[in-house]
Amino acid sequence: MAGGFLSMANPAVTLSGVAGNIISFLVFLAPVATFLQVYKKKSTGGYSSVPYVVALFSSVLWIFYALVKTNSRPLLTINAFGCGVEAAYIVLYLVYAPRRARLRTLAFFLLLDVAAFALIVVTTLYLVPKPHQVKFLGSVCLAFSMAVFVAPLSIIFKVIKTKSVEFMPIGLSVCLTLSAVAWFCYGLFTKDPYVMYPNVGGFFFSCVQMGLYFWYRKPRNTAVLPTTSDSMSPISAAAAAADKELLQNKPEVIEITAAV
Repeated sequence: MAGGFLSMANPAVTLSGVAGNIISFLVFLAPVATFLQVYKKKSTGGYSSVPYVVALFSSVLWIFYALVKTNSRPLLTINAFGCGVEAAYIVLYLVYAPRRARLRTLAFFLLLDVAAFALIVVTTLYLVPKPHQVKFLGSVCLAFSMAVFVAPLSIIFKVIKTKSVEFMPIGLSVCLTLSAVAWFCYGLFTKDPYVMYPNVGGFFFSCVQMGLYFWYRKPRNTAVLPTTSDSMSPISAAAAAADKELLQNKPEVIEITAAV
């Protein structure tokens, strides 16, 4: 089985598939800390549901591709896990989001994860000849994956404009870089261009983010500043309180995660 999970006939395929699953597993779990905060505060604050709805669509799309192509067990397993995780994130978001955000999330979910996916399924199975189904569906997956990998451009422009890496999750960027390498190798060894090519873009944008992080990061300030009201003027105390409030309510920056 060329695409088998633990096939020793091609150890390179096996190792790259296992590595891709392990790293993508960590990437899918990256927002857990965020939703622990949401659960504790019983509020979604300023967080957006868009990354999770898009990630769910990406996972179901790659599951469908793996089923149509067959012999792609690593893609099937990690994206099945991703579906479960992203669905759980969306449910938690809907439970604690305000009414307007909840309605927006439901509308986006129905439009992308239900209507758009159903259209792709119907088109693939009933309108595209069977010999061309893998090519058509792979092209859809490739186009969507490239669009997803371009999403961090907004973060890159923000870092360059502000000369600050406060909004750049470097740990996630490292994991996405490793994930791109693993899935590129899997696509290369299985001769699957639809898995291989999107990860070239993913690797490039992740490397750019890491480069910007190390270029703009500032050394930690070791000086101890006075924090008590006795040592601060009323204006300084008010400014410090405002800064603290801003940090506590700082919007989250999450890169859209996908297994390939």
